[in-house]
Amino acid sequence: MTDDTIREPNQLDPMPTDWQRALAVVAHPDDLEYGGAAAVAAWTDAGREVVYLLATRGEAGIDGIAPEECAPLREAEQRAGAAVVGVHAVEFLDHRDGVVEYGLGLRRDIAAAIRRHRPELVVTLNHRDTWGGEGGGGYWNTPDHRAVGRATLDAAADAGNRWIFPDLITEEELEPWNGVRWVAVAGTSTPTHAVDAGPGFERSVASLLEHRAYIEGLTDEDPESYARGFLTMNVERAAPRFGGRPAVAFEVFPR
Repeated sequence: MTDDTIREPNQLDPMPTDWQRALAVVAHPDDLEYGGAAAVAAWTDAGREVVYLLATRGEAGIDGIAPEECAPLREAEQRAGAAVVGVHAVEFLDHRDGVVEYGLGLRRDIAAAIRRHRPELVVTLNHRDTWGGEGGGGYWNTPDHRAVGRATLDAAADAGNRWIFPDLITEEELEPWNGVRWVAVAGTSTPTHAVDAGPGFERSVASLLEHRAYIEGLTDEDPESYARGFLTMNVERAAPRFGGRPAVAFEVFPR
């Protein structure tokens, strides 16, 4: 969409497609599976490369499993879930689950990953205070999501500035990368763009189901019924604004 294009009232534009590499940055294993995986499947089907970067290993995510046992379990579930939608590069930053702090350390870690992978598209999760509607209210967002989402938006610019985190050049030989063209935020209450969820929907369900230990610790509902129900609700919410097609919605910030 060009700057002088007039968007139909309340309608979502198709996501840009003139890119080859994406880096998806989220706080926890399962964050991408709760709504973004159908879009990722469509992108990898089209021959695009997607890398996942997780700030934590999700070790505080299952009440009945101690963190030292939970971390390798959730890492394995994340790698399996990513593979279902064609993602084979999954990295972890090892920030502590539940107490991720927005700050220079997090920004630096994400900027370093952006310089390593050189994506044109960066994807992250809702960085705002709530999951509510545009008028306010709704469920309070977690500190980890807020911190990682905000740090990702900032790191997209940090990655291109050689005078911010100059040690990335001197110590890690990571030259600046100014090639990020968009940061797309999933789970937002103010989306601007969307991806047709139809072709990748069944794989998105299968991808979320790879997080079986997490789901079983979260609900007594049958895992497949839970995953399918949640994801169906998600993609159908965007349909009226995307030509009636179930979709994964994003708020896109151009750079």
